[in-house]
This record gives sequence, structure tokens and C-alpha cells, in this order.
Amino acid sequence: MSVFFFFNYRLLSLLEREDWPALAYYLEQKIYVKNRYNARFVRLLASSYLVISDFQSVLKLESKALLAKPSVVTKNVLIFGAARVLSGNHSEATAFFKSYMAKVSGKDKQWVRWFYGFSYLLGGSFNQAEPEFTSLAVSSSDALITGLSAYFLHSSLEKYSQNPQVCRETAENGRERLIKAIKNAENWNKETEKMGTEIHIAIIRKYVDEAGEWLFK
Repeated sequence: MSVFFFFNYRLLSLLEREDWPALAYYLEQKIYVKNRYNARFVRLLASSYLVISDFQSVLKLESKALLAKPSVVTKNVLIFGAARVLSGNHSEATAFFKSYMAKVSGKDKQWVRWFYGFSYLLGGSFNQAEPEFTSLAVSSSDALITGLSAYFLHSSLEKYSQNPQVCRETAENGRERLIKAIKNAENWNKETEKMGTEIHIAIIRKYVDEAGEWLFK
């Protein structure tokens, strides 16, 4: 343990101080100069860039990581996708998430699919967003994904749907499914806090809170 803290003192102290520009510089030396493209360093550097809204640097990191070690991009796909969402480039975001759907697994796969639909929604492509949220509302094994998908069907997509009754019913089915699984708002908040440190959750926290109010109103 002492050896770990000795070799990581600078990194840990910057994290503790939340000195994001200094942390970014420190990690740039590790990654770009020393060519240490490990998943942890790449994740921390991309997150630091996002905190200071330097989206172009996130994309630069992604490009270099793809050449040096593509697997670290796959492991951090939600962070690199988040940069596209936050920069407002919705068409690029949908293309990015679509390209990684077959490359990830588990909960990351569900979140990639959710952000794929979310990017369509932000871009005003409601007919493309609806099938994704419809499927996830009734099939996802993740509570936040289920609740958020049902919420957006209710709050945003029903009014644009070609079949609003089916959209409304699916939203209610997703809501009932979620409530049956986690019971109450307190458990929803626990799920939220458990995931709250993840960058891809932090950027949609407003919607997570709105969804919780609707789900348990």
C-alpha cells in the first residue's frame, strides 16, 4: 500500500484538489510522452477534459488512443461518446454510438444503445429515438435505463409519435416495471447515487432527477 501511494502521490493529490488543468497536464505527460495508454489514465484524462469543457482534446485523445491501443477506447466508450453529446454534434454522436454497439457488452452495451437513442432525441429525430427507448423501457435490466427510457417516451416522444397511444402505454408499462423492481423513490435515489460518479450519468443528472419525480409522483 505504501508503494502504491508513493508512485501515485502526484496523481492522487491532484485528484483530491480537483485541479483539473494540472491533472490533465500530468496525464498528458504519462500518455503522450511516455506512451502509457492504459485504460485508467485515458479515462482520467478524458474525464478531466470534459470537466473543463475541452471537447476537442477528448477527441484528440480518442484518435491517438485508437492508433496506440484501440481497446482503451472501447473500455471508455461512454466518456468519448459523452464528449460528442456535450459538444452538440448529435449526428456524429449517433454514428459513434452505433459503431460501438457490437463491440461492447453488459451494461455498457445497454448504455451505448440508450445514448444512441438520446442523441437522436437531442437532434430532433424523434422517429429514430422512439424505437430505442420503447425497447429499452420494456427490456433493460438496468433501473436507470428503464426509468429514463419510459420517462422520455412520456415527456418528449408521445407528442411526436405516429402511434401516441402505443407510446403512452409503453411508457406506463416501463414505469410499472421499474416500480415493481425497485419499489420506491428512495431506492431510485440509491441507484442514482451509486452511479452518480460516472461521467455519462453526471451529464444527464437533470433528466435522472426529472425521471424520478415522474416515476414516483
